[in-house]
Amino acid sequence: MDGHDPAGPLQEGERRLANGRREAEVLAVLRSASLALTPRQVLDRIGGDLAYSTVVTILTRLYDKDVLTRAAHGRAFAYAPATDEQGFAARKMHRAMEEAQDREGVLMRFVDDLSSGDEALLRRLLGDLDAGR
Repeated sequence: MDGHDPAGPLQEGERRLANGRREAEVLAVLRSASLALTPRQVLDRIGGDLAYSTVVTILTRLYDKDVLTRAAHGRAFAYAPATDEQGFAARKMHRAMEEAQDREGVLMRFVDDLSSGDEALLRRLLGDLDAGR
C-alpha cells in the first residue's frame, strides 16, 4: 500500500482540481442553454451526485469571478455566461497583461511562442485593424 486511501478525503490540490472540473461542467451547461438557468435547472441538467448547495456555491463563485451574470428569478437567481468562449479567453489574456510588469517582454514571449500559422493570423488581424483606422 502507498498510504493513500482513495476513499479518503481529498487533499487540497485534488479538491481544487475537482472544483475546477465542476466549474467547467457548470459553465458548459450554461453555455449550451439558450436562456439563463437557475441552480435547480443546472443541477437537473448535470445530474449525478451533486448537492443543490454545491451548485449554488459554484454558480456564486463563477459570478464573483465575473464569469457569469445573474438576474432575480423568483426566490433564486438565474445565471448566464458573461461572454462567449472567445471573450473568456480574451479576458484571461487581458488580465495576464494587467498583472505583468514588463508588458513588452510578455508580448514578445507570446509572439515568439506562437506557431507560424498563429503568428501569420495575428499579423493579418493587426494589419486589418491598421487598415480600418
